[in-house]
Amino acid sequence: MLVSLFFFGYIEQEKKPAGNEKIVSTVAIDHPSILPNWRNDEYHDYESMVEKINSFNQKYPSLVDLIRIGKSVSGRDIWCIEITNEKNISQSKFSCLIDGCIHGNEWEAGESCLYLAEYLLINFGSNMSITRILNNSIVYIVPLVNPDGRMSNTRWNSDGIDLNRNFDIDFGRLRGHALSLGKLFGVIKIPVIRFPRLGLWFTNCGRHPFSEPETQAMRGLMKKISSKGGFSFYVNCHTAMHMVITPWSAFKPPFEIPSNEENVFSYVKRWVTENTEYEDKPMGYYASGTATDWCFKEFHIPTFTFEILSREYEPGSRQGKHDHLVHWMKTTLPVFMYLLVNIENLHNWQIPTIQPCLPDGVPPAPLH
Repeated sequence: MLVSLFFFGYIEQEKKPAGNEKIVSTVAIDHPSILPNWRNDEYHDYESMVEKINSFNQKYPSLVDLIRIGKSVSGRDIWCIEITNEKNISQSKFSCLIDGCIHGNEWEAGESCLYLAEYLLINFGSNMSITRILNNSIVYIVPLVNPDGRMSNTRWNSDGIDLNRNFDIDFGRLRGHALSLGKLFGVIKIPVIRFPRLGLWFTNCGRHPFSEPETQAMRGLMKKISSKGGFSFYVNCHTAMHMVITPWSAFKPPFEIPSNEENVFSYVKRWVTENTEYEDKPMGYYASGTATDWCFKEFHIPTFTFEILSREYEPGSRQGKHDHLVHWMKTTLPVFMYLLVNIENLHNWQIPTIQPCLPDGVPPAPLH
């Protein structure tokens, strides 16, 4: 028993049932994890992101590999951080993919990916829960899917295309707020068309699915991860609807979700609302061609859109600015860690009942 506790870093303990399932809590018995020492103004553009992930690789060479998965329209490398204990090669591993900043002006989505990577790395070897994750899993993290958009602080890529409408699922549907224009005459960019009086807007999803090098890079990465086996879940990070979204966002889904899989999605969303400040609420509109819908359709694994921040702190809605960074990073950790400690359950489409061990102050109290 003691040997088992030392290895796994947590024990399962039944808590008061919620609904028909048990919610399982944990009792930490190893060293508490520590948080990255970030400042509220520590935002990372493309260049500082590259510098940071190179420092990860230099400091933790047996845990980190950096992979160029493609280039943006403007020729910037798109980087993936592969995190696992490379010395543990005696077994097959589960894997997951977490990415951010597919919309370039949604900075905190990319920051959350870097923060998670640093949190895992600085606690490996001392905190047993995190050590177990990296011994048994491969965590793939793409902080900036849209580096050109991040550098120009715009939602779209350098072609004026909304990358999160460029995937091959219910593509180009007006009811999904998408318009398959592409770049007119190969020159003219029309990122969005708005009809304010009607309350309608349509974002440019590209001339055809995967027309953009950034989405081609993500498709290739997902196929590579899947081909190795063990692909267990995918998280596509955004701002600022303050919620976790599961399939389907599409107006016309390609198939009905089986009840056991709906139960997993429902349980995750309920866990998020009960353990963090994030909410479970209707999305309010359809969105064709999204990364999470396509990944779910293609690989049939649990996929999630994680909307960080809230409207009153969202610069894009002109109600906020990029601040309170450390607070928002702390709000993301419970969601990421919950999914990671349940990676095997998610891989098998089983109810994810394991509660993560979290450091003091996580999650933080809401700002308002």
